[in-house]
Amino acid sequence: MLKIKTYNIEGKESGEIELSKEIFAVKRNDDLIHQAFVAHISNTRVVLANTKDRGEVSGGGKKPWKQKGTGRSRHGSSRSPIWKGGGVTFGPTTERNFSKKINKKMKTKALFMVLSSKVSDNELIILDDLSLNKVSTKIMKGILNKLPTKGKILFSLDKKDDNIFKSIKNISNISVIASDSLNIADLLKNKTLVINKKGIEDIEKVYSLHK
Repeated sequence: MLKIKTYNIEGKESGEIELSKEIFAVKRNDDLIHQAFVAHISNTRVVLANTKDRGEVSGGGKKPWKQKGTGRSRHGSSRSPIWKGGGVTFGPTTERNFSKKINKKMKTKALFMVLSSKVSDNELIILDDLSLNKVSTKIMKGILNKLPTKGKILFSLDKKDDNIFKSIKNISNISVIASDSLNIADLLKNKTLVINKKGIEDIEKVYSLHK
């Protein structure tokens, strides 16, 4: 087993916790991590841009003018792409599919590699416990300032706590996620992972099922 330090809300070392080597001591493979990251952002991409082709725009049911004798070029419909207000040729649509397939075991393995990197780089901070009696950004910020964090912080708990989540909401460079919903993109985008002991138990219980 792998042992690392734990901290209390005062930012002081309070003991040690044993971590599973199968999850937190996995040899890094940058190619696999990159593949899993690209697959994640592709599969969560929201396709918004949408244009209409000539069959979807309104109007243009009638030939604009007769074929010959007007001195103008020949046109069959004002919905033509060369007309103002006409359809768009080969424009983006919401039917586009950016999803990428990745084996579930590969995806999980990549997640373990990033978690292992957090441990080896001292970017994983485990709290004994954390709870607030009220919503207070000031108190929450004070707790985080006492911890040896680096850069952007990903804050994770085993269960939703409205007081904590609302207290963190207005602090810059901090993201919040449930411990059973960790993903490779959030772990890579944030430098430090702050999590409570029960959150670690969740990780070892939930993610080990997919090894």
